[in-house]
Amino acid sequence: MMRRHWLLVGACGWVLLILMFVSKFINFSFRIPGDYAERTEMIVWTLPSVTAKLTSVHWPDKGASQPYILSSVGPSVMEPIDWQSVNEKRLELLSTVCRNSSLWNLTHTTVNKFVLDRIFVCDKHKILFCQTPKVGNTQWKKVLIVLNGKFSKVEAIPENLVHDHERNGLPRLSSMTDTEIRQRLNSYFKFFIVRDPFERLISAFKDKFVKNPRFEPWYKHDIAPAIIRKYRKNHHDDSETVGLQFEDFVRYLGDKSGRQRLDRQFGDHIIHWLTYAELCAPCDISYNVVGHHETLERDAPYILKAAGIADLVSYPNIPLGITRYNRTKVNHYFTGISRRDVRRLYTRYQGDFSLFDYQRPAFLLD
Repeated sequence: MMRRHWLLVGACGWVLLILMFVSKFINFSFRIPGDYAERTEMIVWTLPSVTAKLTSVHWPDKGASQPYILSSVGPSVMEPIDWQSVNEKRLELLSTVCRNSSLWNLTHTTVNKFVLDRIFVCDKHKILFCQTPKVGNTQWKKVLIVLNGKFSKVEAIPENLVHDHERNGLPRLSSMTDTEIRQRLNSYFKFFIVRDPFERLISAFKDKFVKNPRFEPWYKHDIAPAIIRKYRKNHHDDSETVGLQFEDFVRYLGDKSGRQRLDRQFGDHIIHWLTYAELCAPCDISYNVVGHHETLERDAPYILKAAGIADLVSYPNIPLGITRYNRTKVNHYFTGISRRDVRRLYTRYQGDFSLFDYQRPAFLLD
């Protein structure tokens, strides 16, 4: 009887030891709900070093320990979040990359009328917002419209008014005198929002050439045929029945020499796929905040607070998961596109990847 008792105690001890050993290798994970639920990769975040190279986000092997799981391939942060520190690190990295002579032509832009046209002004609260299309700018415009007194709350603003710059009450910095421009650039709170560059291009392609929800016929009737004629092989066979394909779009964007003539022909419509450097001149204007689309749920309230307007207006609700980086979608759109064309595209947007700590998409390039 005594022997059985000690055998039972010994067996229990072995079971306990085995469970303790196995627990070290068990990986508890969950799927993120929402539009990006199909994504299976999980992301481990580490605080970036401004002296490090471009990427600080790691895609772990299955089964790896994942102590801090967040939502995007944007600025590297981990819980608990000290947002002020996160923003300071973003600005430090921005400053470091701006001084990199090898990327100078990709990161520096003359602060001309084109750039000033992108910057909206709220004199009442001394705020400047630089528009970077396809990263949720509509909602930030609504915030500024409310602050300028045109409407009392963002929910009351008609969608068709937001982009009607004759009626929405948002003056552009370009409409002011040189003295007024300098005074505002030197003293106002300045911010803009960025997004993974390749995912932004996918969004622009879908919005302008596939869905076109605001009925802007010139994208399909003028711009798309011009790109097809120049960049699609055997375009005479199917250009009438098959619209612009993402592969055509990628070839156009990656053509350094041939693209410029088309861009002059397309005019300001190209703002939806220009680089952040070309739009907002972040190396030549000292911005206070760079927000990231991938972490907008956290960034938006802090931006309002930093601008001193958190008690006056709120950022519209963000559907859960809608801003998260979707690697599966990116991989899908680039499937079938040659490595040469993808590398040319990356060369054009490398400045944006570097300035804002976005991961080099090795799964597309290598």
